[in-house]
Amino acid sequence: FADPKLEADKKTLVEFCDHLLAQASALATADSPVDACNRYLTTYNQAMLLLDKLYNYGSLTYAVNTADSAALNLVEVLEGYFPKLSLAEAHFKMWLKELPDFHALLAAKELQDFHFYLSSARQSAAHTLSTAEEELFALLQNTGGNAWSKLQDQTVAGLTGHFRGEDLVLSALRAKAYDQDSAVRREAYEAELACYPKMDTVSAACLNAIKGEANTAAAKRGYDSVLDMTLQKSHMDKETLQAMLTAMEESLPAFRKYFRKKAELLGHKSGLPIYDLFAPVGEVSMEYSYDQAKQYVIDNFNQFSPELGEFAAHAFAHDWIDVYPRKGKVSGAFCSEIKSLEESRIMTNFDGSLNDVYTLAHELGHGFHNYCMKGVAPVNSDSPMQLAETASIFCETIVANASLKEASPQEKIIILENDIMSTAQVIVDILSRYYFESELIEKRQNGSLSVDELKAAMISAQKRTYGEGLDENYLHPYMWMCKPHYYSANLNFYNFPYAFGELFAKGLYALYAKEGAAFVPKYKELLRSTGSRSTHDVLAIVGMDSHSPEFFRGSLALTIAKIEEWLKLV
Repeated sequence: FADPKLEADKKTLVEFCDHLLAQASALATADSPVDACNRYLTTYNQAMLLLDKLYNYGSLTYAVNTADSAALNLVEVLEGYFPKLSLAEAHFKMWLKELPDFHALLAAKELQDFHFYLSSARQSAAHTLSTAEEELFALLQNTGGNAWSKLQDQTVAGLTGHFRGEDLVLSALRAKAYDQDSAVRREAYEAELACYPKMDTVSAACLNAIKGEANTAAAKRGYDSVLDMTLQKSHMDKETLQAMLTAMEESLPAFRKYFRKKAELLGHKSGLPIYDLFAPVGEVSMEYSYDQAKQYVIDNFNQFSPELGEFAAHAFAHDWIDVYPRKGKVSGAFCSEIKSLEESRIMTNFDGSLNDVYTLAHELGHGFHNYCMKGVAPVNSDSPMQLAETASIFCETIVANASLKEASPQEKIIILENDIMSTAQVIVDILSRYYFESELIEKRQNGSLSVDELKAAMISAQKRTYGEGLDENYLHPYMWMCKPHYYSANLNFYNFPYAFGELFAKGLYALYAKEGAAFVPKYKELLRSTGSRSTHDVLAIVGMDSHSPEFFRGSLALTIAKIEEWLKLV
């Protein structure tokens, strides 16, 4: 962080921001709208590449060590540049909105690669405030939503629970849910629930502030709701969301049947306690060292495409992955694209379970998506959340399905169960999170929710989706506190995109099963287009209709068939 090159890059970024704002302010008086627009987009893309490099350096360092004050300082300094960028973007959008001959601009040869971006920007201009209001909103967000988000990260990263004579960080406690020993799973669950009250009022304050800000932003920008704002920003229509939710709700009985059978196998009579949701089922131990997990992922990726296998091998060989849990490191897992390097960096909290192997495959899928975006301009590579999950879940499916072909009967039980368990999280649990956030945002319009109200809303959402599949005496009232997706100041409803990605990926895998190697080039081109087409149009590339529940039902049918197969095997 003391490197003079970093200071030089920060200075260059300031110059880019100033230049960009000046160009945006001069658009209305430009002699040639096409030339002025092209210059603005060139500067914007250059600025985004440099900001990407600097911000990733700070934020990724901070993610694995939340006590690193230098990393946090860099992030906060860079966030200070956001208002100027937002102001330039506001000028640009308003210019597009008021441009008399917008169609002539789109027809220009120089701008042919930016049709979708320009059309989307013009559409969003209807929800853009005045330049002064946009600047003020961006400034206030740094001390509002962004600050609350960082406080939540620090709060959860510092939480520890007392387990069998030692204090474990939250991510290590939650990893015990996959332990072979039922007593370990239950004690870890109890230790986890016991640690939340230490800081639950802080997390509740963070959550109320962030969702309160979201409600304010949606109202002031003229959206019908936070959900409407999210869908428009994600280039996804309500018909697509409703078609998916319909199919998901229809599938719940099949998942509940799986939960009840798993409960029976584990000796529970009143449904599955949530602490046994991830309990291993079967007599074969399927734990992995990190080296074993790496090879397992590479081998299965190679069955789909040598290029995908080589990509994963390269990521492992060049240490792109921060692997193990430790104090001060945020929980969960993610992949971050570093556009300036055309590489990715991945964080996991690997503990050796089969689920952790799936997580590696998932995050490397994100990395492969980024790899397919090489050479795409920043303005055309910002995939909406629901499409950003496509490659990750597709790669999970590759690992699970390929391994089933060579599994013994006992291994098949375990592999199938882990696949079903993972899908249940993405369908059943994600649906509960969607219900919870919907209720939270609606009630937040009338004031802050207390810790008890948040807990009650979470329990209600879990009962609504898991139903009789779970033992209602052992649910998770604090799930709103340990899931970081609720606490992003700029992302709301970061739940249903996972379900969409799951169902889209499974549908794509079904196509791959029919077409074989001929499918791979189409798949790569589809991934490359996710930032430059609407969700409906991306699906249309491979002949899918996102407005039809039938498409989503077809994808869910693949998992329901696996549930039936697993029920027979056990």
